Amino acid sequence: GIAVRRNRLASQILDNLNKAATVGFPYAEIAARLKAAWSGESSRLRIYDQVQEVATAFREHCLANSLLDFSLQIEVFTQHLLSRPEGQAYLDRYQHIIADNIEEDAPVTHDLLRGRLRRCQSALLIYDRDAGYRAFLGADPRSAYALKSLCRQWAVLERCQTASDDLQALGYQLSPNLRRLDEHPKGNVRAALSYTSHRFHPQMLDWVADEISRLVTSEHVPPGEIAVLAPYLSDALRFSLATRLERYGIPTVSHRPSRALKEEAGTRCLLTLSALAHPQWKICPPLFDVTQMLAQAIEGMDLVRAAQLAQIIYHPKDKEPALTAFRRINPDMQQRITYLLGGRYDDLYDWLERYRQVLPLEMDHFLARLFADLLSQPGFGYHHDLDAARAAANLIESVRKFRQAVRSDEGAPPVGREYLEMVGRGIVAAQYIASWQEENPQAVLLAPAYTLLMRNRAVDYQFWIEVGSVGWWERPYQPLTHPYVLTRHWPQDKPWSDADEYLARQMTLERLLLGLIRRCRKGIYLGISDLGERGYEQRGPLLQTFQGILRHLLPQESEGGGSA
Repeated sequence: GIAVRRNRLASQILDNLNKAATVGFPYAEIAARLKAAWSGESSRLRIYDQVQEVATAFREHCLANSLLDFSLQIEVFTQHLLSRPEGQAYLDRYQHIIADNIEEDAPVTHDLLRGRLRRCQSALLIYDRDAGYRAFLGADPRSAYALKSLCRQWAVLERCQTASDDLQALGYQLSPNLRRLDEHPKGNVRAALSYTSHRFHPQMLDWVADEISRLVTSEHVPPGEIAVLAPYLSDALRFSLATRLERYGIPTVSHRPSRALKEEAGTRCLLTLSALAHPQWKICPPLFDVTQMLAQAIEGMDLVRAAQLAQIIYHPKDKEPALTAFRRINPDMQQRITYLLGGRYDDLYDWLERYRQVLPLEMDHFLARLFADLLSQPGFGYHHDLDAARAAANLIESVRKFRQAVRSDEGAPPVGREYLEMVGRGIVAAQYIASWQEENPQAVLLAPAYTLLMRNRAVDYQFWIEVGSVGWWERPYQPLTHPYVLTRHWPQDKPWSDADEYLARQMTLERLLLGLIRRCRKGIYLGISDLGERGYEQRGPLLQTFQGILRHLLPQESEGGGSA
């Protein structure tokens, strides 16, 4: 009864277990809390019972097999280790505490701090009253603020150290909470904003690329000091922006933490080649995946020729994938594909044939050798594509970690085949923090808005695109969990109403906008288009908010757009 992808379904059920552990209530109460807050159709109640059944089965499996998932790690630490004298003695070694961004922590962390504050010699707690961006992961700003009562001294810093006076004036206009303060910022909102309204989405993207090029070439702004932010960053949007900036010679880098590893083109290519190199695993990739593999692996191979070649050379037999050499196909088709591209494919084919003649390697060793021997060489798709190469490195690391965690007993299926099957079922492979640290610092960042907040990164200029999208205001679709109900503060017998949802969205949008403004030094550009990426009209709350500000503060520009 719920339309959600398999990996999202699993992550939401795990999220319920994690919230139970970090908030501090028994995991057996997950369904009861969700059902008590639900005020919609009664069919959802049955689904919550199924969620509880799956969560209970997973917990029992972990206990029966001595496995520690994140929720169990938290429970073992808080309920067993901390209660023992040895645990307390270990923490007593640390008599001075500095805790930053405590509003982004879970209640069990605040419980730990509360206990340490009574035993340490000194402590410094830092709290951002307008943050709490990780609420969907269990962050509890109210629980963090309660620690203030245990402090002997406190100070409030009103002035942002990053944003200019003009940007702080913009934040003052966007936040009802800030407008309640007596002091009005001295800055000029007009100087903080640049904006132009367009009819069509591609026109808005052209304007964004033109303005970034002007900043880089005319005003000598380093590309690394520019971020292009959207509520969601789809493949099409990322490709459109990267292509436009590439024409100006401006490098880009993107990071989407929620994106599954297998969704990257560079990763799908290697997964397809792994299946083709091990026919004994009896995993036959779809023809579409083989086409995409050829287009990615062979430099200069367009999708049309890749599709033609895939139809000719790929013919599974007895549930085993099988390829044909280019030199054996019809000469007319050889000419259509071109001998240059066909020769490169034959190099790939011959490498796979030689590999099949020797003892199979572990999958991560196979991928590393394939990348080093062939795919990274001139004439192949990873030679110049750094994003694909980075995706390949992440995949190899993921397979290696999987192999180390799953020991293959004698007679058990090969670990590589198990990995491919799990990825095919939509299981999230791994998380990669290293890619944040190793990315090109001199490149324009393309990312969802929350990614910039999570990284706590400040830039000189921000481009907010798709300002009319409701994605800036709406919560992610999570029908199997609830970030506000599964907290310590929500009454267990109170339903979650439309008014509660509206208030939560308004508060979240305000925090998001203030967070972005406070991580911007010089100016914000608004990318506005009447029609969105999918051709629908956009009249979201963020656009309406800015229209109200512009009508009052910029009357001479509100009709046709303007820039400052």
